[in-house]
Amino acid sequence: MGLVLQRWRADGAGNILKLQCSNSRSHAFTLTEVLVILAVIAVLAVMLIAATTPNRIAAYRIQCINNLKQIDLGFKLWSPGQSDKYPTQYPVKFGGCMELVATGNVAAVFVTMSNILEPPKILICPADTDRQWATNFATDFGNKNISYFVGINASEDNPNSILIGDDNFEISGTPIKPGVLEIRTNNSIAWTGERHKFWGNIGFADGSVQSGTSSWLTNAIIKQYDSTFGVFTNRFVFAIP
Repeated sequence: MGLVLQRWRADGAGNILKLQCSNSRSHAFTLTEVLVILAVIAVLAVMLIAATTPNRIAAYRIQCINNLKQIDLGFKLWSPGQSDKYPTQYPVKFGGCMELVATGNVAAVFVTMSNILEPPKILICPADTDRQWATNFATDFGNKNISYFVGINASEDNPNSILIGDDNFEISGTPIKPGVLEIRTNNSIAWTGERHKFWGNIGFADGSVQSGTSSWLTNAIIKQYDSTFGVFTNRFVFAIP
């Protein structure tokens, strides 16, 4: 039991007042109580993360779609003056990047349109944790700053041609590699799960941007196939670092 001390003093009217003090210690948390509190906090944190994760995934997907819309518009606004063709359809000597992109140099496509696509951070999907933003196109821009593939043969004459899209998909279980890719009709195509949870976004030559699952992606790519001539009318170039 704690020691109780008593003191006396007089108030202003001359009355004697008794003051009581104690040296008893205030109650402190025991180790068990601390552990219980930490466990409760951990559970609440997990619940909060679980509640916000779907919203974060949806927000990233929306921002990615907005990025692709800006890039798609950049393709349409770019023109050396002769026609409405994309830079991938013009030789370098005329201000395009046709020869460069044919070798798999996808960064050259966006450097060609750099005056339209500022800032270069729109080339990074917000859900892509493997790449980083470039501060500018002149000094530190390269494949490491691009999250999207480009349809080399996309054309405004073919509104269904794929112009731009998330590059995180695999073919027959193998992740795609940097360079030019010609997909065949018997290829098994699927989004990987690290960005939009097995969904992805694609921008088309008609200016639209759409989202879908792996089966949707397969159908979109198959539409690039010209059954009359038995060939694909579009090839894709990837900037996987």
